[in-house]
Amino acid sequence: MSPRLWAAGALVVLVVALIGFAAAVVPWHRAPAPRADQLAALGQLPADQVARSRAFHAELRPASYGGMVLGLLVALVLGLTPLGARLIELAGRPFGDHWLARAVLGGLAVVLVAELVSLPLAAWRHTVVARYGLSTQTWGGWSVDLLKSFGVGAVLGAIVLAGFFTVTHLAPRWWWAFGAAGAAGLVVLLSFVLPVVVEPVFNRFTPMPEGPLRTELLALADRDGVPVKDVLVADASRRTRAVNAYVSGLGPTRRIVVYDTMLTEATPGEVVSVAAHELGHAKDQDVLTGTILGALGSAIAVIALYLLGSWQWLLSLAGVESIGEPRAIGLLLAVTTVAGLIAGPAQSFVSRRVEARADTHALTLTGDAATFEAMQRRLGTVNLSDPDPPSWEHAMFASHPSTVQRMAAARAWARGDR
Repeated sequence: MSPRLWAAGALVVLVVALIGFAAAVVPWHRAPAPRADQLAALGQLPADQVARSRAFHAELRPASYGGMVLGLLVALVLGLTPLGARLIELAGRPFGDHWLARAVLGGLAVVLVAELVSLPLAAWRHTVVARYGLSTQTWGGWSVDLLKSFGVGAVLGAIVLAGFFTVTHLAPRWWWAFGAAGAAGLVVLLSFVLPVVVEPVFNRFTPMPEGPLRTELLALADRDGVPVKDVLVADASRRTRAVNAYVSGLGPTRRIVVYDTMLTEATPGEVVSVAAHELGHAKDQDVLTGTILGALGSAIAVIALYLLGSWQWLLSLAGVESIGEPRAIGLLLAVTTVAGLIAGPAQSFVSRRVEARADTHALTLTGDAATFEAMQRRLGTVNLSDPDPPSWEHAMFASHPSTVQRMAAARAWARGDR
């Protein structure tokens, strides 16, 4: 068989594996959250706070959706016209048009152009967040974080670009196989590396001080049978007033992280409830599940890009001869941007199911529905979440159930509706 037929076969196998794995591990059942309970919960929230949250999101939407549209347009212009290829040629010219210089410098130039074009809208979003008091950052602090993000992205991007185009250069007919394996491996590696290497670039993490709360959290983890390396506190207050907690890492790098704002804004019982939710993610190995899904998805994406290389009309639009050459980076950006927008709602749906399961775990572990509901009310109020967003927006973009859905689920759980 030709490499293209092998690639098509591998693509089918990986897609079947992805669907089968997702069917087996994603919690498709959702905890009950009756609409009547949602409306009752909404009615008990302070009307002025609900109005303020909705006004906040109304002001954010133009910049957020405008950024999405602008990012798509820039990607399409760079990828479906010869402009992207020319930009990459210019970046590689000082280095004798070497293919590696084109790949790394040209790729970073394409991404930088896309980032710079959308920068005004990012600044607009920061202005809105700061005006509503959710952000504590000055423009200087915001700019430093932006530069850090660019720097981390440039390092990771350079590694990916160099590795990908080295493979396409050395194995032009079989690069899809090596590239798919490399992409999947990189996803797994980053699951271990990001928590201990990249996260500290943006936040300082310290062990939660000894005391009743730390003792209770560690005892909670022990009772739940979830080994965690530590419970850390992130200095989130230097950039936001939002409250949050999360679990990250695998195996020896797994840790529960609590924002320092959570410790000042919430009661100890609410912090325990949040931690119980995060332990649910660890108990059900959600990070591992996400890693495997991401690895399979990345491998599928690489093979799909290879097969797209047979679409001559697409290559002609981009002004390139092969999708595996560095001059096609703009085309790769366009394709991945469109694919990301299409896949986004499905990813959000899966995420909401996973988060709902972790909510149920927290309720079962603590047995305290009242504190869980109070915690959700606190999260929604402090973070200025729309407690009951438009259904289309929630379905398209929400990674978590809405505030009233989570409060309603707690009420249903307390009644024994599970």
